[in-house]
Amino acid sequence: MFSIFKSDPTKKLNKLLAIKLEQAMQAQRNGDIKTYSELSAEAEKIDKQILEIEAQKTKL
Repeated sequence: MFSIFKSDPTKKLNKLLAIKLEQAMQAQRNGDIKTYSELSAEAEKIDKQILEIEAQKTKL
C-alpha cells in the first residue's frame, strides 16, 4: 500500500557500481593493474547483488 515511500535498493547499488567502474577505469589508465582487478572484482559483486534483487522482485 505504501510502496511509493520505499526506496529502491538497486538505485543505490547502481550508483555504487558506476563509481567502482569509473575508479577501475582510472586505475587501468594509470597502469595500476592490481587496483584495477580489485575494483573490477568489487564491481562484479555489486552487479550480482543487483541481479539477485531484481530476480526477487520478479518472483513477487
